[in-house]
Parts: sequence; structure tokens; C-alpha cells
Amino acid sequence: MGSGPTERVRMPAGERRELIARAAGRLFAQRGYAGTRLEDVAAAAQVTKPIVYRHFGSKKGLYLALLTKHEDDLPSFFEGVEDIVEPEQVVRAILERWLDYVRENQHAWLMLFRDRSGDEEIQAVRRRVSLRAREVLAGFLATRADDSIPRDQIQPTAELLTSGLAGLALWWIDHPELAKPVLVDVAARVSEPALRGTALSRSP
Repeated sequence: MGSGPTERVRMPAGERRELIARAAGRLFAQRGYAGTRLEDVAAAAQVTKPIVYRHFGSKKGLYLALLTKHEDDLPSFFEGVEDIVEPEQVVRAILERWLDYVRENQHAWLMLFRDRSGDEEIQAVRRRVSLRAREVLAGFLATRADDSIPRDQIQPTAELLTSGLAGLALWWIDHPELAKPVLVDVAARVSEPALRGTALSRSP
């Protein structure tokens, strides 16, 4: 007698949710919100459409979950730099982490800055995430800058840096052959006058 059918091992819910999110991110980046169907997401994630519904409720819920995940990740770019003494190393550490995130989460920038489809709620969340990026950077500048950056220049400085870095992220997505160290050098050259000032304020 045979041993009977092999029992199928169920994937933990968290892993399945992440698998669906990854597949959806790729499709939303390629096709936009309007051009992506839940059945395509399910096929790409190798799950059934009801399972996608179970985890995210709807296509809109899935799209908004990806944007919100990116919003929640924004502060992580500045973690772990408190004990770095050399100003240049602070800047490069932030940029290294940010570019690693860009490489792993290209869909976030494409969904935010190139996809124009979706209803008013989706448009509002895109604006909110962009504003949050500026607020996080402005908060970093404000807490570390002391008098090295005039207080009334912190918000526009943060806007300039976030807009420029978002553009650089999109450019890298279109030119993936360019090595990350080159991008770090470019971003550091542009960003360092502002971010270096914040680090210098902590130096003896």
C-alpha cells in the first residue's frame, strides 16, 4: 500500500501576504492601478483570487496597503546614524540605505510619481506619502541642524532634497545598469551641503 497523498504545507499568513504584495507591486509598477487586475495579481503570486481578497479586501485596498507600507518605511532611512561622528559618513550611510531600499522597492516610486490612475482617495494618499517624505527629512534636519540651517529654510530644503532624490530614484529605475556607488557619489555631492551641516552641528 502507498503512503497516501502528500499533505500540502500551508504557507504562514504573513508570508503569503508579503508574496501577494510583492507580485502586486511589480504589476502596479508596470501597468498602473487602472491597468492591473486582481486575477493577474493572484496568478503572479500563485494564489487564488479569493485569497487576495482575504488579505487585502479589494484591488484598491491592496494598492493603498503598498503606499502605506512605503510611508511607514520612510523614517528607517535615518535610523542608526546617531553614533556616526564623521559628517560625510552620516550622509553616505543615509544614502546607502535609501538606495538599497529603492532597489528593492522600485514599485513605490513608480506608483507615487508615474501612475496617475485611481480615484480621489488614491490621489490623496499619494500626496500624503509625498508630504510625509518631506516631513521626515525636515524633522531630521530640524533636530540636528541647530543654527547651521536657518529655521525658515528647513522646509524648503527638505522639499528640494526629497524632490531631487525622488527624481534620481526614477532615473536609476530607468538605468539599472548604473552601479549604486556612482549614485551614492552623485546624491552625496548634491545632498551633502544640507545633510553635512546637520552632522557638523553634532561634532565637537
